[in-house]
Amino acid sequence: MTDIETETETDGETETGGEPDSGFVTSTRVFYDAIAEDYAAMFEGYLVSTPLDRAILGAYAELVGGEGTVADLGCGPGRVTAHLASLGLRVFGLDLSESMLAIARRENPGLRFEQGSMLDLDIPDGSLAGVVSWYSTIHTPADRLPDVFAEFHRVLAPGGHLLVGFQVGDRPRRHDRPFGHDVALDFLRRRPDDMGELLKRAGFALRSRTVREAEEALGESTAQAFLLARKPEPAAREVSEGA
Repeated sequence: MTDIETETETDGETETGGEPDSGFVTSTRVFYDAIAEDYAAMFEGYLVSTPLDRAILGAYAELVGGEGTVADLGCGPGRVTAHLASLGLRVFGLDLSESMLAIARRENPGLRFEQGSMLDLDIPDGSLAGVVSWYSTIHTPADRLPDVFAEFHRVLAPGGHLLVGFQVGDRPRRHDRPFGHDVALDFLRRRPDDMGELLKRAGFALRSRTVREAEEALGESTAQAFLLARKPEPAAREVSEGA
């Protein structure tokens, strides 16, 4: 998913003090099923307007290279998936929302899109060269992030790369009745240091941390962070002297 911080497109936005309820997976799916077409129209030119974000995706594509498969997890309408494919990656998208996936398939008939949850990926262990989580953890409660990052680590091959994008901050923002639809959802902001520590605990090695300031022209109200991490390869076995 992409940042939805635009002030003029939502009926109500309030700062909140807590995490979403335990049914966050269902709540997230229902929310994006309801707003999919409006959301896709709102962010149609997002990557054109954010050269710094394109640069990050370009660097990621160069690191991953053309070998192996990349999963864009939480792909939404598939714009980032398509951009990564244009950079030479063999990539597919996965999302909770069937309405979002319908748009992704309609706009990108040559790419593969599947429905699923990041908490329970139907992907074999160590089978991916890359995982992209572009704003797709922003509805996941803090106590479930270790489970999500463990899944990312499980499906990545040793040496594979992970890219995580999210909004910077401490307090969630609740979007109520976006585009006039009768749904609401909390958008959870994170601190890069906290996210980096969680990735390290999941077994990743951080390669870069990028934070850019909010693009006011795009309606963003907070800075945006992008963490690039790598699943280490097994250490070479030391050969004892004389063996």
